[in-house]
Amino acid sequence: MLVTTIVIAVSLSADLWAQETELVDRIVAVVNNEIITLYDLNRAFAPYATNIKALKYPPEKERQTLFQVRQDILEKLIESMLADQQVKQNQITVSEKEINNTIERIKESRQFTDEQVREGLASQGMTMEEYRKEIREQILRNKLVNREVKAKIVITKEDIKKYYESHPEKYAGEKKYYLWNLFIKVPSGSSSSERNNARNRIEAVLVKLQQGQSFESLVDELKKSSSAVKGTDLGLYRLEELSEQLRQVVKKMKSGEFSAVLETNFGYQILYIQKIEESQAQPLEAVESEIEELLYNELVDNKYREWLEQLRVQSHIRIIN
Repeated sequence: MLVTTIVIAVSLSADLWAQETELVDRIVAVVNNEIITLYDLNRAFAPYATNIKALKYPPEKERQTLFQVRQDILEKLIESMLADQQVKQNQITVSEKEINNTIERIKESRQFTDEQVREGLASQGMTMEEYRKEIREQILRNKLVNREVKAKIVITKEDIKKYYESHPEKYAGEKKYYLWNLFIKVPSGSSSSERNNARNRIEAVLVKLQQGQSFESLVDELKKSSSAVKGTDLGLYRLEELSEQLRQVVKKMKSGEFSAVLETNFGYQILYIQKIEESQAQPLEAVESEIEELLYNELVDNKYREWLEQLRVQSHIRIIN
């Protein structure tokens, strides 16, 4: 097992430098016994650089963003090379049929013809042969991940139950309130006498409700009058969609009840709950497979990162500025 050595260097040995000048522009990283060239880095970085420049950032922000993304791309190239080395070490293979099938699935999902695929590749400066090589590498890496990560993940019934019980907001029944209101606006900066006048008007409307007039008919009546008090059919709301003030009022009310006069930043209003709709909670059995997939994908990401970190620890990586 190789001991970790991650060294940032500015030069290589004479022999390696001679090979570099013959073969490539410059070597930017050495991963065990393989190299990543400046050409490799620039090619992977090019589409990201184009997109960043198109955003028209201020010069300093653009420079910083380009630098950070370039560093991230180099890290991704190192990780890909580490994975490719593991593919070779474990003698994982892929057939031409698997590559063909993968390309056909991509074409079907995007409804592309052969000609459209070739045109799309050409616009990115890529040939079909290069594209097939890229697909081949993706398949090999997927097989490696299946072997080293996915095959070792087990989601238990207890894991699923624990997640279900700790996320009641996702699976518990949902309650919605169908709201109406009566309101009178009080402009900002109004005098205390103007505010008192507005309150008296809406309290007179409240008396009608207390005497038995239906909220809906009162809203309709006021709509046809010149009164400053108006009414609105607000529709369905969950408690969390309401302001804190209204939430505290609504959660204590029952269907068919109206509130006292409420003072708000905009004036005064009376709330009415026409009905409350409650959806049934989803039983664990109904969402078990959904939770299992969610936990599985989460674990795959975490375990893959752990596996890559362990791989880096066991490898000799040298980054050349």
